[in-house]
Amino acid sequence: MGDKLYGGIEAGGTKFVCAAGSGPDDIRHTLNIPTTAPEETFAACRAFFDRVIDEEGPMAGLGIAAFGPVNVDAASAQYGIVGRTPKPGWPGASYLQAFSGYGVPVKVSSDVSGAALGEYLAQVRVGAGQGARSLAYVTVGTGIGAGLVAEGKVLQGTSHYEFGHIYPPRHADDPFAGRCPYHGACLEGLASGPAIMDRWGKSLSELPDDHVAHEIEAFYLAHLAVVITLTHMPEKIIYGGGVMKTPGLIDRVRRKTVELLNAYADGPSAGDMDVYIVPPGLPDVSGIAGALALARQAVENAG
Repeated sequence: MGDKLYGGIEAGGTKFVCAAGSGPDDIRHTLNIPTTAPEETFAACRAFFDRVIDEEGPMAGLGIAAFGPVNVDAASAQYGIVGRTPKPGWPGASYLQAFSGYGVPVKVSSDVSGAALGEYLAQVRVGAGQGARSLAYVTVGTGIGAGLVAEGKVLQGTSHYEFGHIYPPRHADDPFAGRCPYHGACLEGLASGPAIMDRWGKSLSELPDDHVAHEIEAFYLAHLAVVITLTHMPEKIIYGGGVMKTPGLIDRVRRKTVELLNAYADGPSAGDMDVYIVPPGLPDVSGIAGALALARQAVENAG
């Protein structure tokens, strides 16, 4: 085809999605791999890329959107190394070491930052970031995280943001102690999918519409929306992940966010919440599209 071939990995705690193509708009090959031990998972990823290279030729760059915590500071000696995750076997695993054999530029970012970038870059087609110069992407599932993109660049400090581990106010009807192994009652410890299961023995979508769980979940997620709004003022906040597929949840989050902001903030958040807090435009491929975009950026930066 004449276009460069890029590889991408959306590295999740449950599964890895590998893909190859000329960019986010041209995904030619994909494979889902269960997340097991690092050595086994990385070997399966390499086998996928080896097959693609045999078929299409050399890969120009690799982008990795990884579950956290992971070092995303390219100037650090620890770049690409997994931090203190509770996932057994993964602390200390190195993405750069695992894929160094390809001899190509590699860029590592967080999984939610990759999804944010995928939605941003796809905005001219179907991405939820249509028309926005800046956006936040929140995922609510096994964990909770948020990534931000402005003018096509992932925002971060010394590492990726850890919005899932802020301490929200406690809901008056929520006695749950929290399940985060590090913080107990942080946002992830209170509002992730496993936290919902721990309390009520069912997923949120399996509980009746009038169950207090819906109000409690919206309360916590709206506090996250307020934090993101007041600290970053994005033009859109995208809420994705398995928990957000619960019917009516995003509307509850919108209503609670309006209540909590209390007409304080200017900008998009002062307008129609239906266009400020939105579902993903690419619910199944935003993460891997972002990973391929990271691969392209890795090559551009190396040049």
